[in-house]
Amino acid sequence: MNIKKFIPAILAIVLITLSSFTSNTDLKENNSGKTIVDVAVSNENFSTLVAAVKAANLVEVLSSEGPFTVFAPVNDAFSKLPEGTVASLLKPENKDLLTAILTYHVVAGKFVAKDVIKAINDNNGKFVIKTVQGGILTASLKDGKVILTDVKGNISTIVITDVEASNGVIHAIDSVVMPE
Repeated sequence: MNIKKFIPAILAIVLITLSSFTSNTDLKENNSGKTIVDVAVSNENFSTLVAAVKAANLVEVLSSEGPFTVFAPVNDAFSKLPEGTVASLLKPENKDLLTAILTYHVVAGKFVAKDVIKAINDNNGKFVIKTVQGGILTASLKDGKVILTDVKGNISTIVITDVEASNGVIHAIDSVVMPE
């Protein structure tokens, strides 16, 4: 096997991994005085979420005092939805549905990762979380990571934890969870 021909691919993977790590590290730093919305706006991984929050007129709510815990889907999470879903949700006539989906990702109160893990362990491996939308998410552990299961049985993994904001905390997730 000639390893030299794989060097460009290996370097590309390393650079992508490092840039991902840098953006994740940046997400956790320098958030003093920034609201949840400010933090999301300042990170390109949340551009789809920010567009959705604006379309649903939730900027003011998520900029209010809180505290809130937001399970924030990254852009790749939205890209997992069927083609055309995001564009359709962003239309004014679908604002109520978009609002329901977004508020299903928000919990009143501040729940940092260690508290979520403790609650999972204290409740026989499952922690039921009531969302601002009124539905529930179930947190559990799989392979050492916190996963969220929505009411439809869809699963999302928390990929970045404890991003502090002045009015709560953000946990980035890899899939959009859906209410009933």
